[in-house]
Amino acid sequence: MSRSSKSQSSISVRWGTNASFLTSRRQIVILALLSALVLLSIIVSIGFGTKYVNPWNVIRALFHQGNALDVVVVQKLRLPRTLVGAMVGACLAISGAITQGLIRNPLASPDVMGVTGGASVATTAVITLIPSASVFWLPPAAFIGATLTTVLIYILSRKNGVNPLMLVLIGVGIGSVSTSLSTMLLVTGPSDVAQKAFDWLLGSVYGTSWKHVNMILPWFIILTGLSLVFARRINMLQLGDDLAAGAGSAVEKDRTILLFTAVGLAGAGISVGGAIGFVALLAPHIARKLVGPSYGSLIPASALVGAFIVVTADVLARTLFDPLDIPVGVFTSAIGAPFFIFLLWKSRSA
Repeated sequence: MSRSSKSQSSISVRWGTNASFLTSRRQIVILALLSALVLLSIIVSIGFGTKYVNPWNVIRALFHQGNALDVVVVQKLRLPRTLVGAMVGACLAISGAITQGLIRNPLASPDVMGVTGGASVATTAVITLIPSASVFWLPPAAFIGATLTTVLIYILSRKNGVNPLMLVLIGVGIGSVSTSLSTMLLVTGPSDVAQKAFDWLLGSVYGTSWKHVNMILPWFIILTGLSLVFARRINMLQLGDDLAAGAGSAVEKDRTILLFTAVGLAGAGISVGGAIGFVALLAPHIARKLVGPSYGSLIPASALVGAFIVVTADVLARTLFDPLDIPVGVFTSAIGAPFFIFLLWKSRSA
């Protein structure tokens, strides 16, 4: 811990010899409060539905105690859906935070840049063209689609270095093309399968079960851990390539690893939750306001904010218009689109 007057509250967290980051008591308190808020939202989400279960009975049912019907409703129906929503939100939020750090552009996020569109095309193709395919094929398909889209955007925007504004603009164009391809797959596919793919494109965790939890969990754990290990490297890359190299960063290697980590997180979230829009843009901005720009705290804060947004949106989606179950993506887009317009207006003179 530093003893200087400016950083008496700074705490250095080190994993091994190659991974470390700085945090502070204030950031730790905020992360603890965010964790409590996410836990509360999960309990509330599990309780709300056609059959209301009060928070205390939710907690009891989580430990297989209390009313047998409550245990079935909580354990079999609502808990997996809520856990999937939380992990999807966290994956998208971390992906957005990493993307914004790598490109040094607050407008950057997988959905705005077209990466989500590429993953959507690949996943829609699997759903419509190979209806018998296992759901466990969706994350690899989404990852491949997101990776190919990212490489294409990177190549098209590169001229004497990567221009961040061109990266965003070309990404928007690629996203529009991806939307057209996804629509074509829906129109030409079988009607029953096309409806399933259409619901997925709107972004929803409806119908998720424990197999979906098992599908996204390994991706979430491994890639989130990797992003935390490389948190300090993102801080260095934001200084610019020359300064980062002078500080000891293997710039191209670090950028490549982080880029594929962001793509993998986006692909994992999209493959299960569908194209839930603007979480990857909105969550890192909120987290940055709470804990500051240092990625040691920004990554976990973004994950918690993203989880809270998707879990809360899912509660609203299935309760406000009961008995209809509105896709989560409708609510996140309703909030995220005006926020994106605000960011564009705010940076109009940049």
